[in-house]
Amino acid sequence: MKVLKNVFILLVVCTMSFAVNGQSKKDKKIIKESDEAVKTLLEVNPELRDFFDNSAGCVIFPNVGKGGFIVGGASGNGVLYQYGHKKGMAGLKELSVGIQAGGQALIEVIFFEQLEDVEKFKEGKFEFDAGISAVALKKGESLDAKYKDGVAVFTHSKAGLMAEASVGGQKFSYKAFK
Repeated sequence: MKVLKNVFILLVVCTMSFAVNGQSKKDKKIIKESDEAVKTLLEVNPELRDFFDNSAGCVIFPNVGKGGFIVGGASGNGVLYQYGHKKGMAGLKELSVGIQAGGQALIEVIFFEQLEDVEKFKEGKFEFDAGISAVALKKGESLDAKYKDGVAVFTHSKAGLMAEASVGGQKFSYKAFK
């Protein structure tokens, strides 16, 4: 009877730990891909370490798919980190219209300078406007990027080629871990 009671307690504790994390199999895959994306970004440009170390938070989208022919779009899932701790899952959607053709897979990371910038993202009040542009990372190039309106954005092409001169804004969603 005592053994049965101990097994029951163990099962309850294990079940609670899974519920607390609230991470699905898909979330865990994206988290793993995000960790790998950080390694890739730092290999491409080690100067990014300063952003990772000094930002209030960042969202890493390890696989953003982008494509279009006149009308285009992009989509991806990622992880929000706040002061180095995983806080929740994020989604990215983009619709654009303009001169564009092709398809591309890329890593995108958005750094938030201050805690209030992170909170804005978490509350769903964050959206890119035309004034925010991403810095395309290339191996061996000096990193001369600064925050603009509390945000710094970097991308790294994984595959594909896309030519574009389009207008579009990225919209984001966020779901905190339970």
